[in-house]
Amino acid sequence: MNQQRICVITDTGTDTPADFCARHDVRVVPLRVNYSNGSSYESGVDITTDEVVARFGQEVPKTSLPSPERIADAFAQAKADGYVAAVFVSISSGLSATCETARMVARTMEDFPVAVVDTRSIGVAAGLVVMEAVRQIEAGVPFSSLPAMLEITAKSTSVFFAVRELSFLRAGGRISEAAFRLGSVLNIKPVFTCDEEGHYAVRKKARGWGRALDAEVALIEELARKYPKVRLAISCTGACADAYPELEAKLRRQVDNAVEIVRSDISPALLVHTGPDLIGLAVQGL
Repeated sequence: MNQQRICVITDTGTDTPADFCARHDVRVVPLRVNYSNGSSYESGVDITTDEVVARFGQEVPKTSLPSPERIADAFAQAKADGYVAAVFVSISSGLSATCETARMVARTMEDFPVAVVDTRSIGVAAGLVVMEAVRQIEAGVPFSSLPAMLEITAKSTSVFFAVRELSFLRAGGRISEAAFRLGSVLNIKPVFTCDEEGHYAVRKKARGWGRALDAEVALIEELARKYPKVRLAISCTGACADAYPELEAKLRRQVDNAVEIVRSDISPALLVHTGPDLIGLAVQGL
């Protein structure tokens, strides 16, 4: 129970499991999905992943960060609801300006301290940092100690993901035209991660989709050996949701020090940049 009355706030780029957010009153500020006709939607609020996928044939939309006003409203509402401080856990500053915007807004808050944590990651790996923030607060860690402790948590949390179709990453400038053409011709599927600065980086290359998923599991297994215990996570788009049971079974067989395996969906705003077929895995050292 959150007896300290410290609110945890995040953005939809962290893919924190919805049921966990509901149980612990984690407030979520949505990224935006924008179309060329001027229509704009809040990711996961008034547009779903299925709706984004259904419109891919007509247009791949753009995304944008939450407005400063939207973030300020979340802080103000937390204060009005009786919280005395907040921790905002953000998608990587290397991939979005959401983190810096939250810091700017936090500096304007009066009588309501806000600590902003840069996960330097994305998707469910960033969501694991959100979940750890809740655990630390509920365990009584004082507000002044949370930023440093969550910085350590972020550094011990890693993400790996692969996509079946590289064209979305090419369209978003995440991979070069040459890499796209080579990968398409040779059926090479890169396994991506986030580097120390929170930018996308290719961690491994595999020939074919199945081998790319095996490579993700192997990378998780390799990192897990560095810690006494780990928390794992799986995140799939709807088109790949049938992979959850097999991936979880593989992880349980190959990672014997996992205390938990979390599942989470992928938000519409992240799907824009990856396409409808994505599977991500995350590991957090404990």
